[in-house]
This record gives sequence, C-alpha cells and structure tokens, in this order.
Amino acid sequence: MQSVEQSSRRNFLKIAAATGGGLFLGFNCSNAAALPSIVNPEALAAGAVNFNSFLTIGNDNIITIFSPNPEIGQGIKTAFPMIVAEELDADWTLVKTVQANLDTNKYERQVTGGSGAVPHSWERLRKAGATARYLLVEAASKRWNVPTSEITTEKGKVLHKSSGKSLTYGELADEASKIAIPKEVKLKDEKSFTLIGQSVRNVDNKNIITGKPLFGLDFYREGMLFALIQRPKAFGLKLKSVDSDAAKKMPGIVDVVTFGNSVAVVGKSTWQVKKAREVLKIDYEKEFDLESSADHNRIFKQLLENGEATVRRKNGNVEEAFKNAAKVITAEYQCPFLPHSPLEPMNFFAHVREDGVELVGPTQTPDRARNEAAKITGFPPEKVTVEITRQGGGFGRRLSADYAIEATHVSKMVKAPVKVVWTREDDMTGGTYRPAVRYRFEAALDKSGQMIGYKLRGVGMNSGNPTREDNFPSGAVDNLLIDSVEHKSPITTGPWRAPITNFLAYAEQSFLDEVAEAAGKDPIQFRLELFEKAKKSPAGEVKYDVDRMIAVTKLAAEKSNWGKKKGVHQGFSVYFSHRSYVAQVGEVVVEKGKPVLKNVIAAVDCGIVINKSGSLQQVRGGVVDGVGHAMYGNMTFKDGAPDQTNFNGFRLIRMSEIPEVDVHFVDNGISPTGLGEPALPPAGAAAANAFYKATKKRLRNQPFIEEEAFKSIS
Repeated sequence: MQSVEQSSRRNFLKIAAATGGGLFLGFNCSNAAALPSIVNPEALAAGAVNFNSFLTIGNDNIITIFSPNPEIGQGIKTAFPMIVAEELDADWTLVKTVQANLDTNKYERQVTGGSGAVPHSWERLRKAGATARYLLVEAASKRWNVPTSEITTEKGKVLHKSSGKSLTYGELADEASKIAIPKEVKLKDEKSFTLIGQSVRNVDNKNIITGKPLFGLDFYREGMLFALIQRPKAFGLKLKSVDSDAAKKMPGIVDVVTFGNSVAVVGKSTWQVKKAREVLKIDYEKEFDLESSADHNRIFKQLLENGEATVRRKNGNVEEAFKNAAKVITAEYQCPFLPHSPLEPMNFFAHVREDGVELVGPTQTPDRARNEAAKITGFPPEKVTVEITRQGGGFGRRLSADYAIEATHVSKMVKAPVKVVWTREDDMTGGTYRPAVRYRFEAALDKSGQMIGYKLRGVGMNSGNPTREDNFPSGAVDNLLIDSVEHKSPITTGPWRAPITNFLAYAEQSFLDEVAEAAGKDPIQFRLELFEKAKKSPAGEVKYDVDRMIAVTKLAAEKSNWGKKKGVHQGFSVYFSHRSYVAQVGEVVVEKGKPVLKNVIAAVDCGIVINKSGSLQQVRGGVVDGVGHAMYGNMTFKDGAPDQTNFNGFRLIRMSEIPEVDVHFVDNGISPTGLGEPALPPAGAAAANAFYKATKKRLRNQPFIEEEAFKSIS
C-alpha cells in the first residue's frame, strides 16, 4: 500500500479512483495524526488489501463499509454501517458491510470487549458519512450550476427540488472524487435521524439462517490438517511423559507433537484425531497445589479474616462511624467460578509459511493473536496476517489468544496449515473461567436510618481487583472503606461478560436491600436518598453520573408500577457499568406454593440507541444471561479438575424459565455509551431481591439453586 504526504491533521482522505470509477473515502479510526493511505480500487475489489473502516461508493450505487471490530453477536456489523448511512442519507438497501482484517497501522481499537466499539467510533463514523455526502452535494452543485443550499439528499440520491433534477450517488461518484476534502463537516441534528433508532435486521441474518460459512468452525482451506490438543486434566499438573505410538498408527493421523504442557494430535479429520487422542498414554506430575472447591471455601474465610488487604478507597473516619452507629448490618456474598461456554467452541486456523504466518478465526483480540504468533515464529508482527471470522459467542473468552497460540505452534511443528478445534469438553474444562469471589459488606446506620458508614472487602481467585471502588455507593457515604485481597490459584481465569461487575452488582445491590430494610425504608427511596447525597454533598470524587442513575431508577419504578401490584413481589437493582446505566425490577409470583420469576422490567440509559432491534436483544440477552447464571451456573473442582465437563452437568437456564423482559430506553440525546454488557450486572440482584420479598429468605450466594434457602422454597 502506498502512502501520501499528510497535508493536515484531519480524519479523512478522499482519493479519486484510478480505474473502475467511484468515490473511495478512507477514514481513520484511530486519531487525526495517523498517516492516510492511497487505496487501490482493483485490490479492494479483489479483497487483497486491509483497511480501516472504509467507505466506498460505486457507480452501481453500492455503498460498502469495512467494519474493523470483531462481530460476536453484539450487532456491530449492523450498527456501524447504520451510523455512516444515516449521515450519508444512503439507501439502506444498497449498503453492504464487510468485516475488515487486522490492520494496526490504521486502527486504534480493533477489539471487541468492554462494550466500547460504538462509543469509540461514533463520531468518526458520522463524519465519514457526512463527508461523503458533502462531496456528492458539491459535485451536483457544479454539474447543475446551482448553489448547494438548494440541494438536498435522500435515500442515495441528490435532489434539486425546484427544477426536479436528481442524480444517484453512483452517477456522481466520479465527479465527487475530484473535489477537495473539507476541513470540517456539519453533522446532522440528531432530531432529524431517520435510520438511527429504528429496528434494522442484522446484516448477517440471512447467511446465518441459510447456513452460509461465517464462523470460525466453518472455515476450511483445501489441504489443511486438523488438530485436537490434550491439555492437563487438572489445574496444577504439568506434563511428564507421552506415549503416542498407538495414536500415530490410527487412520488419518499425520503426527503427534508436544509443546509446553500440551500434546497435539494432527490428522486429516476431526473425528480421526479425536479417536486417536483417546488412546494417548500421558503421565503428569504435580506442579502446584491441586485445589478443590472445599479448599476455596477455607481460603475465602481465612483471607476475609486475616488477609493482607489492599485499600482501594477510603473516605472519612470509618472506625468512628461504626463505633457510634445505632445499628450495624453485616453480610457475606459469594460467587463461583463460571465457564464462558459460547455456542461455538474455541477454534483457529494457522499456516506458518517460510515468508510469514496466516491466521484465520474467531477472536475478540486479533492483535493479541498476531503478536503471540510473531513471538512463536520469530517473524515481525507485520509478517503475520489475521482474518477475523464471525464468532458464535465470546463473552470475554475470546479475549484470550491461547487457542490461536496452539494453532501456531502446531502449524510450525508439522510444517502445514492446521486448524485447531476444541470439543465442548475441552472448552468447558480448559479455562479460562470467571473468577470466584467472596464479599463481606458492613453498613452503619444512625438513629434516623441514614447510612453513615460502609465497608466492603472483596477476596478474589485470580481476579485482580474484585471491587469497583468508585462505583455507587462510593460518593454517597461519608465514611467508606473498600479493600481487596487476592489469592493466586492455578485455576486460570479471565474476563467474563461484564468483568467483576457481573457478580459485584448482584452482591452490592442485594446488600443495599438488606440495609434499606434495616433502616425501615423502601429500597428505591433508600437509593434515591443516597443519590441525592452524592449529588448535593458528595463524599470524595463521584465518578458516575448521578442524574443518569436517578433517571433510570425513576423510569424503572414508573414502568413497573413499583409497589402497587397485588400478588406480585418486586425486587429492585440499579447499576452503572461500561459507561451505561441500567435499573431493573424483578417480579416474582407464587404459583402452586412456589415463587417463580415472571418478569423483569429494565430501564436503560446507553445514550442514543443505534439499532432498536439489536439494542433490545442486547438488553434481553443480558438480563437472561445474568438471571440464568445467578440462579443455576456453578463450576466446582475436585483436586484441580472441573466437576462439570459438558452441559449435562452444567445447568443453564431453560426456555420455560426465562422471564418476560420489558425494556425501556432513556431518550436523552447523549452519545452512545455501550450496551453489550451493562444489562447483565443488575439482573441477579433484581431477581434475588424479588425472591426475598416473596419468601423472606435472602439469597446471598450463587447459584441460587444450591442455596438452602432456595431449596426450601423451590
């Protein structure tokens, strides 16, 4: 790819197509200082060049958007082109989206995680569409010899209504490509949006439904080999010896290779390598303590009492507040390890050649996969290409690059293109899990029921910091202490959808209900009083938007008809995470003597909603995920080995158990703030608090079905 001298600090470069005609508008998704590049339209047509998010308008009126962020079901391949198409006034039926390959020269954040793709690219994408529209209007103005103020655009056409003239974008593309790029471009008034905020079908729906190859498991290259990896069966073991003679003699097996603690069986089909792996004779030896769940319970207790804690936040005089309290409330909450278990198990393709490495597969962090492959092979990163496939779920699991690392190792060793595939059992037992955590909460109340002191200690298993010390109720309590203790476990952990907050929100919001009850106050009113405190006389820095918290709280109360439904037991929860605000009301009814979660009402402030259809599904999916894992999900260990190895042992929420989810969005005109994760954290507490209202029994541990309190009522 050629480069051109940068003439000014701006995000856009317009280039006339040398052949084939059309407007090719490259726009940078990292920063204004990035070096622009010349795009070869022939190479583009051949799919041979990697781009940033890149807009083309062809003479056939087709508008193509290259989307850089990996698609894992969050709808980014639909949302990104919607943003561009809105500012462009495009005909949505003529908009096409293509997944971009990895290109770190152009992308600052080519990753899916943290609900950050749309917030990061919102303004850049709008400017891309608006700039293209500007060029098309200028081209029409010159052709018709009329002022641009008399020209409008609509559904892929440029119009001069007073004369009745009109041209399609494709008809103007060549002329538009010769017009100078503006330094600034005017964006639409958000009130005039016609596409953003509507319900639009996912651009991949048809291909998914008709079984077109989209996912990593679908990828096939003629002549490639398949590999399954045998990993240690328990966390804390290391490889001692391997007898692979029997496996090598089985049909279709090409080789058996060893690297690190892994043994790879390589052959011509997944079935052949699976059967050969079963006859491997492997001996392991202990490298670390083989921990069981019983050990974890003991460790949690010890560290809560005597662990060396790291202070995360302290305001006021906590000791004095608790000493003078009229009432002190204490409770402990615990969450287990959890597997990610996406529908599509881990898989990746690697071809280590003499001149570089080709990687293809489902990854949330393509640059991490590339850098790890470069380390293994000794090639510079620019010699490693990564093609990103659509992903059948990720939930944070595909932030790790371990399966791409495996594919690279095996390809390098057998000197052939190889696709590594994990079975469901591999996927569930091979890590990396949501870390297990136990929390101890303490609250001090004065005689009037005001919370004057708050303490939280979190003990995590490979969790890093298991708290979010600046989230609510920090800033709303004068005397506050939040600290944490970490246990280093051989059990591998990693981010799990809405990391840390997925269980911290459940614990915090359940505990605040306990405090509200001790104070003799309605749970929502209790929180609103704390919000007012944080707003009018904050204790230390407040790092969340109090008004947005209040807004979703009041909206959830209004839409759920809080406290006014006969025979319905309601539980409330509100949380801020990943820049967005979500309040939920869980509704439990008693049927045949047993409490059943029937409904969840969610109030969501994620800023401007791009695709209403996709946004609704993200919220509903987050609620179901949060409720389902809070009620049923559990991963236990015996001597370092997982007890649950497939879905017959790992309980998921069932279709008949899913509550109705009623979603309401706050319309405040704020730029989008993320939606892939924020609906999950409050869900468990909304359910738990509703169950308490129905049964007067607190659910302080997940999963609920393992709690004696729940067993006695279910």
